[in-house]
Amino acid sequence: MSTSLTSPAVTIGPVTPQRPASAGWALGAALLGFFVITLDAQIVNVALPAIRDGFDGGMTALQWVVDGYTLMFAAFLLSAGSLTDRLGARRTFGIGMALFVAASAACGLAPNLGMLVVSRLVQGAGAAVIVPSSLTLIREAFPDARRRVKAISIWALGGSVGAAAGPVAGGLLSLLTWRMIFFVNLPVGLAALFLLARTARSPRHSQGSYDWAGQIAAVVALGALTYGAIETGAVGFTAGRVLASFTVAVIAAVVFVTVQARREHPMVPLTLLRSRTMALTAGIGFALNVGFYGMIFLLSLYLQQTRGLSALATGLAFLPMAALTAFVSPSAAWFTARFGARMPVVTGQVAMVLGLVLLAFVPASAPTWLFVALMVPVGAGGGLAVPALTSLLLDHVPAQRAGTASGVLNTSRQVGGALAVAVFGAMVAGRSGFLPGMDASLLIAAAAVLITTVASFLLKPASRS
Repeated sequence: MSTSLTSPAVTIGPVTPQRPASAGWALGAALLGFFVITLDAQIVNVALPAIRDGFDGGMTALQWVVDGYTLMFAAFLLSAGSLTDRLGARRTFGIGMALFVAASAACGLAPNLGMLVVSRLVQGAGAAVIVPSSLTLIREAFPDARRRVKAISIWALGGSVGAAAGPVAGGLLSLLTWRMIFFVNLPVGLAALFLLARTARSPRHSQGSYDWAGQIAAVVALGALTYGAIETGAVGFTAGRVLASFTVAVIAAVVFVTVQARREHPMVPLTLLRSRTMALTAGIGFALNVGFYGMIFLLSLYLQQTRGLSALATGLAFLPMAALTAFVSPSAAWFTARFGARMPVVTGQVAMVLGLVLLAFVPASAPTWLFVALMVPVGAGGGLAVPALTSLLLDHVPAQRAGTASGVLNTSRQVGGALAVAVFGAMVAGRSGFLPGMDASLLIAAAAVLITTVASFLLKPASRS
């Protein structure tokens, strides 16, 4: 298969094959890890009214219960990818999962909204560490390309089901108490750590002194960008703190690029960032999350505020999408093996575009079931595209950069979701009203995915051998 990342070609370093049993444990741990952190990104939305009633809190604090997780997730993903390469995937995954489990317990036990927000920030940091390390665990456990693409499809299934089932779980668990939406993470996280203890040790890739300057600049740039986008919805684009945040983000980004260009062993080599494969997969991942997370955010609000559905009924409205997504994600391995990775990437994006456009043009008088049906191609399209996209990237990245590359890809995806929620939230709260704002937001999301669909034809087809 092709191992080219840039021109000239880069050869993927040797990976020591793991025993079949150990590979299975590694896949199980990675699957559970990705499932629980994506579940947590969506499970809170439906439970927000119950949290508000429990603490008698304001809307701003509730927004940070959701956005604090996203902020830290996006800000630390790049650093986590580099950390994975240096400390080893097994150790890094264990650190991230232990942090996530502890923060989940703190969320469930939080005595006030302030402590809940702080605990959510820590949760986001733990989740950021889990994502690239889980992918690298799979890369190490499955050196064979055919077996790896199947393993990545199973890993992506966990994330797709977690994200799609989040609203359903939130509605069900809220019937008991909103605190259960955090306590449910504990048994899943502990099970992942149990499986991790049975995996083979991961190699480390030490590359000189740690890039502290690059790490800090990356965290500041992504954190400031996310913060500014979130606050735009609350106070407007021209507010002083919003303009200051975007200014800081630009300055930090310039510092980051400068540091990476000058260091002998940078956190994210510029050759990786200049790679056509890396740039395209990051852009596609960004657009996919704009469409998927944007749709879930908008429809969660619409079904409750405009259609009058309860939290449980709103959660159940997402069940058909979750079920079909769970079916579609494993099929990405078959499509990739038969037609190459580009085919499911393009097909998944086309399905998402069609679903988003149809949702935007559904009349207000349409029955609720029609909205539920049209959510299916959006979720299923992402479920088909993401595993093939991830597999294509890992097929073209050297082994010692697998964690860094997956960190870049998932950072772009997380930033896409964060910006979608911030921008679309401002649009539905604008003067034009909720429904016009929702329709315009859905069309913007569709346009973003359509652009990357066209760009997908520039991807190098993955080998099927």
